[in-house]
Formats: sequence, C-alpha cells, structure tokens
Amino acid sequence: MSVAEMYSKYKKALITIAVLLVVSPIFGVILANAVGYHEPLDVAASMLHLHEVNLGDWTPFADYTVPGLPEAIGYIVAGAIGVAIILGLGVLLSRMVGNESA
Repeated sequence: MSVAEMYSKYKKALITIAVLLVVSPIFGVILANAVGYHEPLDVAASMLHLHEVNLGDWTPFADYTVPGLPEAIGYIVAGAIGVAIILGLGVLLSRMVGNESA
C-alpha cells in the first residue's frame, strides 16, 4: 500500500491526531502552569528529598521542549516527532509481517 493510499484510508484518524497535537499544549503547558501541576513522581521524589540525576544531554526533547522554540510550539513539535516515530514503526512492522491492511 502506497503512502497516498494509506493517507486516504486513514485521513480522519490523521486529522484527529493533528488536531490533538495542536491542542495538546493547552493541557500540557498552559493549564498545567496555570494550576501549578507537577508530575506525581516529581512530588514524591521531593517529599523523599531525592534529587534528579542528569544523565547528560542525550535527548533533544527534555520535558517535551525543543531548544530555541517557545514552550507550546516545542511541545507540539516533540509530540509530532513522537507520533511520526510510532506511526513509522507501525507501518514498518506491519510490512515486515506481511499485513497489507496497515
């Protein structure tokens, strides 16, 4: 199945994913900052007086941000790259097993 055929078959799903990517900073950045949300594991670590260990700058998307971009835009870009990787792996694996319905 070609990319164009896959796009036409899954057009609604891809549009839904794109819309969710665009609105995700509302919940993950804007509202989280407005209400003072902190990750539960970060809160637990703070209560136990544990400190974060920096394993180096091996990831380009620490905390779903992209260096040099505003936080909300970086959140969308990091999400889009993650979605692209997962969709790409799904297509690759389905082709490896010979499932042409993907």
